[in-house]
Amino acid sequence: MGGSIPLRLDTTPRDRRGRSLRDLRISVLDRCNFRCPYCMPEDRYPRDHEFLAKRDRLRFEEIERLARIFVGLGVHKLRLTGGEPLLRRDLADLVRRLAAIEGVRDLALTTNASLLARHAQALRDAGLHRITISLDTLDPERFRQLSGGRGEIAEVLAAIEAAERAGFRPIKFNCVVMRDANDADVMDLVAHFRGSGHVLRFIEYMDVGTCNEWRRERVVPGAELRARIHARWPLVALAAEHSSDVARRWAFADGGGEIGFIDSVSAPFCGDCTRARLSADGKLYTCLFASRGHDLRGAMRDGASDLELAVAIRSLWDAREDRYSELRARHEGEPREHVEMYEIGG
Repeated sequence: MGGSIPLRLDTTPRDRRGRSLRDLRISVLDRCNFRCPYCMPEDRYPRDHEFLAKRDRLRFEEIERLARIFVGLGVHKLRLTGGEPLLRRDLADLVRRLAAIEGVRDLALTTNASLLARHAQALRDAGLHRITISLDTLDPERFRQLSGGRGEIAEVLAAIEAAERAGFRPIKFNCVVMRDANDADVMDLVAHFRGSGHVLRFIEYMDVGTCNEWRRERVVPGAELRARIHARWPLVALAAEHSSDVARRWAFADGGGEIGFIDSVSAPFCGDCTRARLSADGKLYTCLFASRGHDLRGAMRDGASDLELAVAIRSLWDAREDRYSELRARHEGEPREHVEMYEIGG
């Protein structure tokens, strides 16, 4: 098998729409301890559901090797996702490996925070830069309901305090808003995080995967949320920090901080997408809404060299044409088969 070698190909890969490869989201585990309705609903994923066997998951050394190859191709942002990534044993060891890769400018983690309190300091010490917490409500009963009866808001609030003590600031909070489910809780979330120094972001409910029974009428457009919030706390638009940023940034006019909106249904941003996704079983997906991935684990375990893997990744990206969100309206109502969100981490 080819060893790990410094790898720089001549230019950053660009797909057929001119989008460069800059971000890699790495799902370390397909399991989750929550059953959120927009991702892994309880009726489709009961407690005895069979997820990937350990032998089928990428080992840490394999994740590190692939990450080095992606960084050699121009990726500079890595995000660890799941499932729930903190269910993966010794995750801080993986963070330490990835933080040591020259060229990684941003190393982040997305988590439901149920296990974060006990791991926050170790993750920080290992070199994790940022944390994003999925948080759809502050109401204890609704939180329980939206987690499939498996989560407690008190655990998340304790985790936030632990993350702050460990030096994670600002923390980003992602709230998926669904009409008649948690849209009534939006203002409470805004009131709670205003002035905290953290950044709350509202995400439109998306048709990721095939099991979440997505319906457009349950989408609350970002523009509607902005109008609600602006009526109480006036907002001022902020410029994007990077053209590939998915969240539209706004500031509270009174200096109360920043808030974001990810309007992926009502205002798609495919044209600026620089993100690739690596599943826990080593498949490369070039779109959140892809129907299939490309097996890097098999090639790696069959003896492919770093250069051979890099050439394969580059070829896949160069051929990329994905822009599902921009074309969504053309295909609504048609049978579809998309990879499930928990497999590639959103």
